[in-house]
Amino acid sequence: MEGLILFSPVVVMVLLIAAVLLLVWAVPVRLYIEAMAAGVKVRLFDLVGMRLRKVDPYAVIRPLIASVKAGLEMTTRQLEAHYLAGGHVDRVVKALISADKANLGMGFQQAAAIDLAGRDVLEAVRVSVNPKVLDTPRVAAMAKDGIQLIATARVTVRANINRLVGGAGEDTILARVGEGIVSTIGSSGSHKAVLENPDNISKTVLAKGLDAGTAFEILSIDIADVDVGKNIGAELQTDQAEADKRIAQAKAEERRAMAVAAEQEMRAKVQEMRAHVVQAEAQIPMAIAEAFRVGNLGIMDFMRYKNIGADTEMRYAIAGGGDEAPGAPPKG
Repeated sequence: MEGLILFSPVVVMVLLIAAVLLLVWAVPVRLYIEAMAAGVKVRLFDLVGMRLRKVDPYAVIRPLIASVKAGLEMTTRQLEAHYLAGGHVDRVVKALISADKANLGMGFQQAAAIDLAGRDVLEAVRVSVNPKVLDTPRVAAMAKDGIQLIATARVTVRANINRLVGGAGEDTILARVGEGIVSTIGSSGSHKAVLENPDNISKTVLAKGLDAGTAFEILSIDIADVDVGKNIGAELQTDQAEADKRIAQAKAEERRAMAVAAEQEMRAKVQEMRAHVVQAEAQIPMAIAEAFRVGNLGIMDFMRYKNIGADTEMRYAIAGGGDEAPGAPPKG
């Protein structure tokens, strides 16, 4: 009992300190004093409720103080609801203050929707007040005369507050401008006309209304540089001529192969005919002997046959054709 009585004041002191720390944590007195000094009416119970709802009071009250000082009407419920939705309260309040000073007419609901959509609402307001310049990559296009031109452009855009939610971004603007440059150069009759008046490209592209459906408004398109590239038309004609030459060579090779095959076929036929002639000539002596045996050929007929063969060989030899005439009767 004595020990419990001895340590009871210490326990009470610890409990008091814990209670004071809990009270200081639950009730941000310093923040409450700041709000009251700035003329912002905030109840202590509201601050305690923010703690219980896991809302950082500093992330809500200090932007509220800034909005009140800027003359904007906001409530803690609006800012707390946006905080709980995962928004950036400080960024939204700064954007609303900037929009109010620039007379853009932006409301809290619109700014909160833009912020929750994943866009930087403060940067959007700044771009709406101070236009932004986008540099396109190098765009290559070919005029009708076959000369390639490489152009770069600078696109001046201004954020469209009303289309920030659901509108296309900067990449879409650059892609559309590049497509317009390619189309304009491609429709030009000569690359010289483009080089003489590069502003025609910007006028034509700007008239297409490329900012439709985007979160920006295109103010101007300026051609920064135009360079002459390759002679694409000549290269295409050269490639076509080379392809035609290869096709002609392939067809000629095909015809040559067919001629060689036909020649070989004719030689085979000639060899075959010669073999038949040799076989026929080999049967002539047998036919003569058979004619003598059956009495169809007499000795005088045979002598006349020999004389005709000899006369044929003589004539052939005189003509310089060789020793033996083709088709002459066999000797002997």
